[in-house]
Amino acid sequence: MDEALNDLGDYIASALDGKIVGWTVAFGELTVTASRTEIVEVVRFLRDDPRLQFVSFIDVTAVDYPEREDRFEVVYHLLSPTQNTRVRIKIMAGEETQIDSICGVFPGANWFERETYDMYGILFAGHPDLRRLLTDYGFDGFPLRKDFPLTGYYEVRYDDEKKRVVYEPVKLAQEFRNFDFLSPWEGADYALPGDEKANG
Repeated sequence: MDEALNDLGDYIASALDGKIVGWTVAFGELTVTASRTEIVEVVRFLRDDPRLQFVSFIDVTAVDYPEREDRFEVVYHLLSPTQNTRVRIKIMAGEETQIDSICGVFPGANWFERETYDMYGILFAGHPDLRRLLTDYGFDGFPLRKDFPLTGYYEVRYDDEKKRVVYEPVKLAQEFRNFDFLSPWEGADYALPGDEKANG
């Protein structure tokens, strides 16, 4: 299997010379790192090439690495029923970087790009309707970024007196504390109740 994926990686890299930054095979899957400015041409080639035929679009998402200069990896997954294999395409993006939308190649990418924008704040240039999809109108921030607060900024509740839903800033009764509730990963330094039965 890995040999076939290595051949596939070599073929894609040679056919898309200059548009591919690199590729690897790990855990039985081919991952291609593409140039950000060439993403539309890369996915079009993967779809239209007679040897590849990655005609089935699976998804678009992102991963946040806040310590990097280009903090996001935008990740695309495609499936080739002909090859009976998947390919993962990655590109790097910063907070203000605009990425070309692939909706012209795969119309099914529309809502996935909207979700990626909504959750991470990644901008897709040329998208036909780039607006929030999962969060409410006027939502502040991007929930899947690593620097988004666990509590969010606002809470939503139904007010019986006003007979409507109200938005209020989050108020915490106490600050977060670090509690050690005998984490099973760290282990307790004394016998827990019931452990004596295991030694008997």
